[in-house]
Amino acid sequence: MRIGAVYPQTELGGDPDAARAIGTAVEALGFDHLVAYDHVLGASHDREPPLPPRYSDADPFHDPFVLFAHLAALTERIELVTGVLVLPQRQTGLVARQSTDVDLLSGGRLRLGVGTGWNWVEYEALGQDFAVRGRRLDEQIELLRRLWSDDLVDFDGAYDRVDRANILPRPCRSVPIWVGGMSAPAFRRGARLGDGFIHAGPLDACLAAKEAVAAELATAGRDPSGFGNELLTRGTATADDVVGAVERWREAGGTHVGVVSMGLGLDSTEAHHDFYAGVADRLGLDPGVTA
Repeated sequence: MRIGAVYPQTELGGDPDAARAIGTAVEALGFDHLVAYDHVLGASHDREPPLPPRYSDADPFHDPFVLFAHLAALTERIELVTGVLVLPQRQTGLVARQSTDVDLLSGGRLRLGVGTGWNWVEYEALGQDFAVRGRRLDEQIELLRRLWSDDLVDFDGAYDRVDRANILPRPCRSVPIWVGGMSAPAFRRGARLGDGFIHAGPLDACLAAKEAVAAELATAGRDPSGFGNELLTRGTATADDVVGAVERWREAGGTHVGVVSMGLGLDSTEAHHDFYAGVADRLGLDPGVTA
């Protein structure tokens, strides 16, 4: 099983030194990947219709592509994972270009997790229609793969038009696309179109979601052996909690885990680092691991 860490950016105040310190420490401690969440804009929750009680205008976020381009130069081995990029609020061609460059500059270390998001204010500010986000995401996944592979793309979709154009250079591979979400439509999308699925929430709910994705894979006629499932560990307050969640996920056939240190009352870069170090020690990660 591949063990990674989730970058705790909402609790580090946007500190660039923290980004460097955590990114390099995750690799030095023997983790396999680093996950970064995504929001372009934070929004006040004082509005109608109300936003879900998640992130607000008080929570800092780095752009994942910029963060990963920076960390690509400071690390050598760890995979860089968006978990997840809110793809339908972005221009597809621009994401194809940005993801290509991060993958090339990192030596093929990008994994693109994508999802629909929940913040309609963010969509509105970025000029996209929140109501069609699911259908647009389906189309975008197809177009991204075309832009990464084809010499010249002629694409006439419901939401994007590419008239005999391309990106150059292109990645040396098709960047892995993993879908994230907590709903039946997300499970179907991941099974039909994804290379894997990123699960977040209480462990029992994620185990049930993994089974739902497996059922959708069977319906789609896809071989589950090459399909990944990542758990983002929420509700794990101690290193022992993380170990327990990892073992249950492993027993259920999970392939990846991203260790979350946010929401545990850790108030500094050093405190988050120490939490990761404790987890790495309890899981027996090898600080000397090489690619």
